[in-house]
Amino acid sequence: MQRVFEICHGCRLCFKFCDTFPSLFALLDQKYDGNVKKITAEENAKIFDACFQCKLCEVNCPYTPRDSHPYVLDFPKLAARYRAIHTRQYGVRLRDRFLANPDASAKLARASLGFANVANRIKAHRIFMELALGIHREKLLPDFASTTFESWAEKTGRVAELPGCEAVLFQTCFVQNNDPQLGKDTIEVFEKNKVDLRCVKNLCCCGMPAWEKGDLKSLQSQAKRNLTILAPFVEKGAKVIVINPTCSMMFRREYPDLVASEDREAARLISKAVMDPSEFLWSIREEARFCTDFKSAPEGTVAYHAPCHLRAQAIGFRSRDLLRKIPGVQPVMVQECCGHNGTYAMTVDGFEPSRRIGKKAFDAMHEAKASVWSSDCPLAAIQFQQHAGVKPMHPMSILARAYRQDGFVINEKPEARSQEPE
Repeated sequence: MQRVFEICHGCRLCFKFCDTFPSLFALLDQKYDGNVKKITAEENAKIFDACFQCKLCEVNCPYTPRDSHPYVLDFPKLAARYRAIHTRQYGVRLRDRFLANPDASAKLARASLGFANVANRIKAHRIFMELALGIHREKLLPDFASTTFESWAEKTGRVAELPGCEAVLFQTCFVQNNDPQLGKDTIEVFEKNKVDLRCVKNLCCCGMPAWEKGDLKSLQSQAKRNLTILAPFVEKGAKVIVINPTCSMMFRREYPDLVASEDREAARLISKAVMDPSEFLWSIREEARFCTDFKSAPEGTVAYHAPCHLRAQAIGFRSRDLLRKIPGVQPVMVQECCGHNGTYAMTVDGFEPSRRIGKKAFDAMHEAKASVWSSDCPLAAIQFQQHAGVKPMHPMSILARAYRQDGFVINEKPEARSQEPE
């Protein structure tokens, strides 16, 4: 910590991201005259608690292993290690256990037959959730779907029984439990492009909610399950298409280092096969099967938000590039952090800072004066919906609609904010 703090204090390139670096710089400038050895354990905790793993400091840092710099500085990894050691010493809080297992939460919500969605809009219930679980009473939470994406895939014959397909879908727990339509749109787009994309059963959360709280044991358990299911397909040559950028980042960048030792070979194999949906489609753009037979289009400008965890993978802005293929569409890029970052924006501690940090992104999207907003991150979409009043569409959903004759209506307004908790 002392070595990294000293390097960061001399560089200051990351002053504008989360509250971690302003806190560090203020301590060293105003209290300790640059002496990193004087920072106390309590102050270290405050510095690292402000890190929500957006990865933008690593993206912008000139001293990283990715740049082959001898400093081998990776601040997000240092923060994650700090949190993991703290969790190993002191255990996992109830709130963090709840947030770390979205599949279990969704299962309970489906068992409530829709009551969970109603309850999440009742003020008294939200106050109870805040007191019991530390989930902010004003946070806009996604609805739970009555049936899972996997059940739809099974009913429609899209589940692969044996390896051998061109690609398999890691739909992510959000698509599985909250927004199956996004998974359906992705399947529709890939089928339009004659890609043999199949679904597989029994996948679970990528483990990011557990990992960001330092719960390495839960992450390794979830990762083992996903790797065991996906490995036979990848060994037969399949790509793994991951809808949510956070999940694809976990597979690509975190699994190879964090999974149990016996799973690391599989993690390295699968990390090389993982692709973002737009990344895969862009890779086949010169092939005859690549479909540009668009029947409708959003009018004029599309404000496209590039999620932090997509930028961290250094694959380029392929969703923006694909949107340009739709006749008349002019994407305007916004690269500011929205502030949601995993479960951070859901918590009592993170709700207000996430709104403040995301303001630049909210303002930039409005300044684009676009007919449609877009983001690859479903959680970013909720953040924009709550704090900017417009819910962005996933690029796969825009493409799916553009392939349909009646997909877009001229002068269609952006989707307005959902009803706030009452």
